[in-house]
Parts: sequence; C-alpha cells; structure tokens
Amino acid sequence: MVTASGLSKVFSDRKRGQVVALEEVSFEAQPGEVFGILGVNGAGKTTLLRVLGTILSPSAGDATVAGYNIRTQPQEVRQHIGYLTGSTALYGRLTAREILHYFGALYGLSREHLSRRIDELVETLRMHDFIDGRCDRLSTGQKQRVSIARSILHNPPVMFLDEPTAGLDMVTSRTIMQFIDDSRRKGHTILFSTHIMSEAERLCDRIAVIHRGRVVAIGTLDELRTRTGERALELVFLSLIGEKEDAV
Repeated sequence: MVTASGLSKVFSDRKRGQVVALEEVSFEAQPGEVFGILGVNGAGKTTLLRVLGTILSPSAGDATVAGYNIRTQPQEVRQHIGYLTGSTALYGRLTAREILHYFGALYGLSREHLSRRIDELVETLRMHDFIDGRCDRLSTGQKQRVSIARSILHNPPVMFLDEPTAGLDMVTSRTIMQFIDDSRRKGHTILFSTHIMSEAERLCDRIAVIHRGRVVAIGTLDELRTRTGERALELVFLSLIGEKEDAV
C-alpha cells in the first residue's frame, strides 16, 4: 500500500524564485489497485513519483510505501518498488538478456531464481524476438519492454509507472496495459501516471487528478462523472481543472 499525507515539494529557481511543484498531496493506494495520477505535462505527476520513490526529499509532509517511511527508511522503500520513467536507461552494447542478468545480480537474486524470472518476463512482455538483441539496435517499444522488465525483476509489491506508453505504437502499448492488468490481479499496488485519457479510463480503479501541484479530485471514474456531470473522461478532467470553457 502507498499512503501520502500532506506531501509538498518546493524548488528554488534563480529566475522564478520559489517554485511549488507539489502542495499538500494526500491519498492512499491499496494492494491490487491501479491508482491513476492524471494531469497535463508539468502538473506535478513525475515530481510526486520521485518523492515517493525517495529520489527527491519532500519539503513537507510524509508518506509510506509498502509499509516503509520515505524519510526514515529510504533504502527499504527502494527495495520494495519497481520504478519506470521515461529516462530509465539501458546499456546499448549489452543484449536485453544481459541487461536483465546484470540488474538481477544487483537485486541479489540467485542465478537459478533470476533465470526463471527472466523467462517469465520474456513470456509476459512478449520479448522472445529480441531478448538476445543488443539494446542499441532495439526499437523504442522493445527498449521500453526491457526497461519494464529491468524495473520489476525483483517482483516488487509496489510499482511506479510514469507514462509507460509515451511514444509507443498501439501493439506495444496494448502489451504493457495487459501487463498492468496482470499485475493488478496478482495483488500489486500500481501508481500509473498518464495524460492519456483512454489509458486512464481503461486501466485505473481510481484516479487522482493533479493540477498545478495539487490534487483537485480523487475517485472512481463514475464518482468523478457524478461530481462533474460529464460522461467523457476528457470533459470530466477539463471540468475538474477549470479548463472546460476554454476547451469548448
């Protein structure tokens, strides 16, 4: 489970002064739940995940991830999460399989366990055709699947997926969404950041709409529809962030 209580993050900028990236963000995400974080670019989605993943320290507030406190137990938090961002890098001269063996060793997995886990992920993420290809020769979608496998080799109970389908073709996006569905059925907690409405509608059990660093609404899609009086998620979203009139 992931709980956040009053999380805030303020950056100092020479030109702009104090920049509030997150402001008193609070929520809970349960095991077996895909918890969507929906917002436009720059809304604070990535900053929130970086704070929860202990990459950034919060300016105020607190959170626990898989039962561990992000301030006092950062190492334990990192051991219990899988974190995928658009900047997750691969070593171009290594094959996909070599990448997974390398990171599996860093996670401390035994050789036998790691081999079984790689075979499982190759099947789940449909990597048969390129698992032994060098990473610098893979397509964007293939690299993304290797990056996902790299992030979850240790089978973490919590996953942070920051716009995992950005820039991918329909077939690769569908494979990744099926993987997220499977992970939910296995009881994982998944924080899924996106600005793609169809993905949020397809995957998320509940959605937190974040705008200018603040959570403006949390609920199931039906609850958000009832709150706004709109049916299409795009209009629900625009209504919640106060941009509906401009869009129309």
